[in-house]
Amino acid sequence: MAEMTIIEAVRSALHEEMERDERVFVMGEDVGQRGGVFLATQGFIEDFGPERVIDSPLAEASIMGIALGAAFRGMRPIPEVQFSDFVWPSVNQLIGEAARAHYGTNGALKVPMTVRIPYGGGIRGGLFHSQNGLLKSAIRDDNPVIFLEHKKTYRLVRGEVPDGEYTLPIGPADIKRAGSDVTVVSYGLSMHYCLAAAEAVAADGISAEVVDLRTLKPLDTETILESVRKTGRLLVVHEDNISGGIGAEIAALAADEAFEYLDAPIARLCGPDVPTMPFAQTLEDAYMPSPEAIAAEIRRLAAY
Repeated sequence: MAEMTIIEAVRSALHEEMERDERVFVMGEDVGQRGGVFLATQGFIEDFGPERVIDSPLAEASIMGIALGAAFRGMRPIPEVQFSDFVWPSVNQLIGEAARAHYGTNGALKVPMTVRIPYGGGIRGGLFHSQNGLLKSAIRDDNPVIFLEHKKTYRLVRGEVPDGEYTLPIGPADIKRAGSDVTVVSYGLSMHYCLAAAEAVAADGISAEVVDLRTLKPLDTETILESVRKTGRLLVVHEDNISGGIGAEIAALAADEAFEYLDAPIARLCGPDVPTMPFAQTLEDAYMPSPEAIAAEIRRLAAY
């Protein structure tokens, strides 16, 4: 085992896949000479050269279109969108083309591209084992994968990464902490806050089970339902707006398929419905789900 930060695990997975398969290449703004804004590809241009580490113009639609064409021709591109805020010009290429080409050709046309997108708040800018193994699986998959990396976890979160070759399957969730009183479902930075909250409420005798979704599509419905049927209570936590988020889908799933097991209303703790992440520290802190707010909601549910 080796201990790594999230960004180190991402860099390691990318490097190993580029060594393993010459069809894999990375492209994006500043990924070459600078190694990317978060240094995910630091040193790559020296190791693999400018033909496989491509510095692109500031043009997300072009980045995604070129990656899509390369994937159609059998390459395995890894385009990076520097920040999730900049993804909008490429949405037509992602949703209108990449997401539908394999389905629309009845599987005849494969689209093996992995789109890396740093996202999330908590850094005043508007999972280690899982991160490394899942990224490898994404790169090897013949379908387009959007791989979201929370910016604040890059150097905040550390963990052990197994030595040698390994991957994790895309789809299954992971029980990060077993419990019996309340099911707490989350992903990304919020999942780490949920673990901190679960530790805090344990002092009150409340046993919270924390489910790390790991992937949003496909969604591991069975793990979620099995946990809810055990605890009888469900809290979904995510950083995105509360309306139209994955929390609403998970709440609907539990209501449809585990209603008779519920001992309390389904709860969601999410970002408010505002157009964008606030920049000011006090407003950003108010927007983000915190360990304290999550712990308070767990206690409220446990009281039913």
